[in-house]
Amino acid sequence: MKPHWIDETPSAAQDYVAGRRLDEVECIVADIAGVARGKAMPASKFAHQERFYLPNSIFLQTITGDWADNPSGAFTEPDMILTPDFSTATAAPWTADVTLQVIHDVSDQSGNPVPIAPRNVLKRIVDLYRQRGWRPIVAPEMEFFLVARNIDPNQPIMPPMGRSGRRAAAKQAYSMSAVDEYGKVIDDIYDFAEAQGFEIDGILQEGGAGQVEINLNHGDPVALADQIFYFKRLIREAALRHDCFATFMAKPIEGEPGSAMHIHHSVVGIDDGRNIFSDVQGRETPAFMHFIAGMQKHLPAAVALLAPYVNSYRRYVPDFAAPINLEWGRDNRTTGLRVPISRPESRRIENRLAGMDCNPYLGLAASLACGYLGLVEAEAPRAECLGDAYMSQDELPYNLGDALDLMDENAAMREVLGAEFIAVYQAVKRNEYKEFLQVISPWEREHLLLNV
Repeated sequence: MKPHWIDETPSAAQDYVAGRRLDEVECIVADIAGVARGKAMPASKFAHQERFYLPNSIFLQTITGDWADNPSGAFTEPDMILTPDFSTATAAPWTADVTLQVIHDVSDQSGNPVPIAPRNVLKRIVDLYRQRGWRPIVAPEMEFFLVARNIDPNQPIMPPMGRSGRRAAAKQAYSMSAVDEYGKVIDDIYDFAEAQGFEIDGILQEGGAGQVEINLNHGDPVALADQIFYFKRLIREAALRHDCFATFMAKPIEGEPGSAMHIHHSVVGIDDGRNIFSDVQGRETPAFMHFIAGMQKHLPAAVALLAPYVNSYRRYVPDFAAPINLEWGRDNRTTGLRVPISRPESRRIENRLAGMDCNPYLGLAASLACGYLGLVEAEAPRAECLGDAYMSQDELPYNLGDALDLMDENAAMREVLGAEFIAVYQAVKRNEYKEFLQVISPWEREHLLLNV
């Protein structure tokens, strides 16, 4: 007999457990880094509990496992209340037993959404759109590398060995033969995604050695952030089955392109479902230009969320297919803000700045927040860039410290994302940056040890 709560889950989850005994349920939330935190329990226990508890300190943990100081003062670690969102229930098809994962909503003990929980930050931004009668639509692209197993951090990352017995080659963008080199991993990604009820719009070989891109269909920002959160684990598990790693680092291999999470944005009216970027004649609207202007004005303050680690800024270099500017252009991939070719009802803006290492909830929230502020402030963007935007002046911060300073200085972004969240994010990231600055790199040892 199946548990009663299964009826509230998506059909893919119901199909996965149909005719089988559900053994375990993973109760999870995304922390600041986008890492899954929570607890696993027998399905029989899960069925008899309506809520679960985790300390709020999970949002103060850094990527190294350290703890940032609590900006609000005492580090008393009060429990938060976790309530299952059954619409997010999905299979964990790589496990030995029958397991479901469920993302949980996070509230305090008075029932209020915890403002520092990344999923709640994204919900906050979506709600700002809703209050204006708008509904944001996004379509993310996920880039990542398949790499050889690396168990010694002192050793450089290497491309994976393909079925031909040769390591994956770079500069083979869109090559079907290159994808076939690690086809078994791709097959498992498809199989896992199907079991989890996720629809992949396409898979292609990117420009780096072992670099893959997966495109997702457009839709609701929270639902798609949930998918990316799940996809990162899914892809890692598929790679491990075939003796390699999947990495979402922004720049894992020296001399290779970085991995981006390009985000396509459009906005529709809640009442009529029409794209507010196009008028009835199919022409670009003032709202379209306002959205672009908001991104140009506020993205510098959002970079710390789109590029959250010291490694992220290694991606922002010329001639590596990464944006180093805030120019906009139609069908121009050298601009940070690209307007793809589309029909009027699908008119959209692609933000090419976000790295794949960002927390998907925070990356989408930050990007949408910039567009929202543009719609509200109703300013005009700079003139369209018609040439090579790589030749323009750099406009992005050069490192995480500078990016955090820009975030701290932007009052509008602090207001829309939430002052309490910004304070916690700053504490976590400054802790990570301070720790990084204490590490002596091989470059320093090679060039400074005997020469200075």
